[in-house]
Amino acid sequence: MIEKVVTIINKAGMHTRPASNLVKIASKYKADFFIIKNGYSINGKSIIGVMTLAAEQGSKLTLKFDGADEELAAKEMIKFFEDGFGEL
Repeated sequence: MIEKVVTIINKAGMHTRPASNLVKIASKYKADFFIIKNGYSINGKSIIGVMTLAAEQGSKLTLKFDGADEELAAKEMIKFFEDGFGEL
């Protein structure tokens, strides 16, 4: 299992476009993917779950990956967050 804390750095936070792209990225991998914010855990492969996080700029999220391709999934997903969802 891989866990990584990331911070949302883009101004608009986790709005519809990055949430959709996040789910698309996560769905490419077999590994389970969960996002935790303030003790609340959601399935990162669910657009509804991701949108319920209401994660604004500055939010700290814990990303959890568990499965056969967890390292590849973690690498791509962490880069997506570090790149500000491509909005910087």
